[in-house]
Amino acid sequence: MLHKNSMASRVFLMALLFSCSSMSSTARYLEEAVPKKEYPPHPIIPELPKPELPPHPAMPELPKPELPHPLLPDVPHPVVPETPKEPGVPHPVVPEVPKPELPLHPAMPVLPKPELPHPAVPEVPKEPEAPHLVVPEVPKERELPHPIVPEVPKEPEVPHPVVPEVTKKPKVPHPVVPEVPKEPEVPHPAMPELPKPEMPHHAVPEVPKEPHVSHPEVPKEPELPHLAVPEVPKHEMPPFPKAELPPKPEFHFPEPAAKP
Repeated sequence: MLHKNSMASRVFLMALLFSCSSMSSTARYLEEAVPKKEYPPHPIIPELPKPELPPHPAMPELPKPELPHPLLPDVPHPVVPETPKEPGVPHPVVPEVPKPELPLHPAMPVLPKPELPHPAVPEVPKEPEAPHLVVPEVPKERELPHPIVPEVPKEPEVPHPVVPEVTKKPKVPHPVVPEVPKEPEVPHPAMPELPKPEMPHHAVPEVPKEPHVSHPEVPKEPELPHLAVPEVPKHEMPPFPKAELPPKPEFHFPEPAAKP
């Protein structure tokens, strides 16, 4: 029963959503297609008094059932016996071993250093000094006398031309512009206020509510059986032929001759 009610409510909600979406789409289409007209202002509708509903009845609080606690039997704790301690074993007394006395190191005699004779180095005869060659003196070149440069006579100084002074132009006085008389201000005409036309209030008729339509239950579609797909046999490819490479040629290089 509950399952049927939930299914009916779901179907009703789906139909309501579908109808709302279709109404909104048609309203948009009509707004775009039909040009807007200017209507008179809406009349003021008096507020309807809200109906006073009776208060909700006070629901008495139900007493909570107290569940009986199950009595658990006392389980005695097992007594663990004490393990006896092992008797302490005394440590054996280790006798002290006397240290052996080592003999003293014998004194090593100092050996005399043998004196090696210095070998006699024969004197190398000095080479005879070669006589210095006499370099003949090179005669100096004669100094040529400097040529006498004649003095160039100076050009006579040209006097600068005297620039005559330019007389300044006399200043021209600015012309006096006469003031233009201002035009008298014209007062704006007073516009008479027009009386506002009173539009008659139209009585808005009440729209009757649509009767509730019960939607029939949508029968479920029967589940179709899954078709068994036959397996496609795999085609076995023949093995690829192995490529046989020709044998590598053998090269015989002459051995290099041993260096003397």
